[in-house]
Amino acid sequence: MAADTRVRLGIGQYTIVDPREVTEEDTGVNFFVGGTCVGQSRAKVCCEMLQELNPDVRGRYIAEPIESLLHDPGFLRPYTLILVIAPISSLTLKAIATYAWEQHVPLFYIHSLGFYSHFSVCLPPSFPVVDTHPDLTTTTELRLTNPWPELLALAKEKTDGLEKMSDHDHGHVPYVLLLLHYLEAWKLQKGGRVPSSYREKQEFRILVQGNSRTDNAEGGEENFDEAAKAVLKSLNPATLGRNVRAIFQAEECNALTKDSPRFWVIASAIQNFYHKHQAFPLPGSVPDMKAQSADYIHLQNVYKAKARQDAAEVLATVRAEERRLGRTDNPTSEAEVEAFCKGAAFVRVFRGERLPVVCGGGDGEFEVVGQGNESESGSGLKVAKQAIQDPDSLISHYIAFLAYDKFINSNSPDTTIYPAPGHDGASVDIDEQALLRIAISILNSWHSAEDPNLRDRLFDSVREITRSGGGDLHNISALTGGMVAQEAIKVITRQYVPADNTVVFDGIKSKLWVFRRSADMFCSQ
Repeated sequence: MAADTRVRLGIGQYTIVDPREVTEEDTGVNFFVGGTCVGQSRAKVCCEMLQELNPDVRGRYIAEPIESLLHDPGFLRPYTLILVIAPISSLTLKAIATYAWEQHVPLFYIHSLGFYSHFSVCLPPSFPVVDTHPDLTTTTELRLTNPWPELLALAKEKTDGLEKMSDHDHGHVPYVLLLLHYLEAWKLQKGGRVPSSYREKQEFRILVQGNSRTDNAEGGEENFDEAAKAVLKSLNPATLGRNVRAIFQAEECNALTKDSPRFWVIASAIQNFYHKHQAFPLPGSVPDMKAQSADYIHLQNVYKAKARQDAAEVLATVRAEERRLGRTDNPTSEAEVEAFCKGAAFVRVFRGERLPVVCGGGDGEFEVVGQGNESESGSGLKVAKQAIQDPDSLISHYIAFLAYDKFINSNSPDTTIYPAPGHDGASVDIDEQALLRIAISILNSWHSAEDPNLRDRLFDSVREITRSGGGDLHNISALTGGMVAQEAIKVITRQYVPADNTVVFDGIKSKLWVFRRSADMFCSQ
């Protein structure tokens, strides 16, 4: 499903593992195979078609059961991302998920049945993303409440004699320098304090706007308008966001070892910088503004010089830590430190969660792979209970997919053939009741299923999955594949914010729902 998008974007190589041959049913839901392909290896046909999209990507196929391939302990070792498509044996899924968790390899687990689809993103226990691409409107850091000497000197130079300037010069003073000029005047009247409350900022905004000249042809000045608009968002001291605070408080950041990933060494240096200066390293970017070109370039250079100075200070701390830890043979690159400094306020660390896998025993019993993040114990169960009470959530679909996994693993003696609920028209009603029983058992482990509204929602979800008979629709699979591909690209490149961590799609309502699954949802309460 997701392979075509990733191949077009130029991943290095991929491998398709599929022991089955193309059937007539495949030709109706898979646009990579046609009628002439029936009877051929499905992995071979799909691989050949994918290669036509981008010949520079190396593709290979293996037309053997994954179960036999996993007998080789090194089979999965070359891969940096694993995508598993249901249905699959629970023992096989457990083996793959265990390997992925222990070796810190991202894993996607995907369903597409009828009009519903789902995928779980299973990231490693610690998955840092430096380049999160935050909204540009939130990333502008001008440091007006804590300016450095060079910026103050430039502001004094460019606003000297402001009241006596010609209309042209007065209307082209960069708004950053205007704000600094009037901040100095404000601090003289307020005992050195900068505007902090909303009321004070409104007063300061009126002060700035009141000095705009209105007796000109334009009836005002654009640079003063820019300054007034920037007051509320630019006069805020640096604060630690929830995500960065979690990074600074993490054990990995405060107990560095010789084997610590470079990310944590830099994060520790950034933490030292923040505690020392009560600010993050300056990104160095300056927004567009009304100004003469020479003045704007001068202002840019002042900010860029300060950004280089801050990055150099962080780099010096990194080098000191590397010497202390005895890891000077593989030093962190300056480019990596500079990239971290530019987005330091928006860096994220995602804590991956274990994948629930069907286990023997009761209908609602699952086990989770590996050791999870105990700091979030109870959070997933709380989310599940809230979602169950929310009529707009798609938690019932997710429960139905879990029940589907339990159903096929309970009725599949052959690990290559999975009789899905509803696959035999004569047993649709029986399968539907069996699937519903499993789903209700899962629901009861989270919340009482006595509420008739909850049972109705769950029954609707189960009925659609049973109606599909294990078949997928090409448009739903294509859409789901596109979403998986985009999330996979985020994971591969470690850019943007990946889905955290479970995505459910309803093609009937054209509705997408994302929630954070955690291990405590599947542990005995």
